[in-house]
Amino acid sequence: MRITVLAGGVGGAKFLRGVRAACPGDEITAIVNTGDDVTLHGLRICPDLDSVMYALAGVNDRERGWGREGETMRIAGEFAAYGAQP
Repeated sequence: MRITVLAGGVGGAKFLRGVRAACPGDEITAIVNTGDDVTLHGLRICPDLDSVMYALAGVNDRERGWGREGETMRIAGEFAAYGAQP
């Protein structure tokens, strides 16, 4: 069976994990929100896509509910040290 899911953010990521668990042999396509994408310091950031990929890979930070488990904010600190603003 082919399944297509519209997903956005942490809730969409959790839902996709549930769909994958309930339908392990099926082909699942996710259409993920890009409305919250932003470019900071020349880098394209896609938070909803990140949330979905991290959740499906099992590396999401379940305590915070978003982001990658064990990630640091070192780069943000370095930008701040140089006075760079988003």
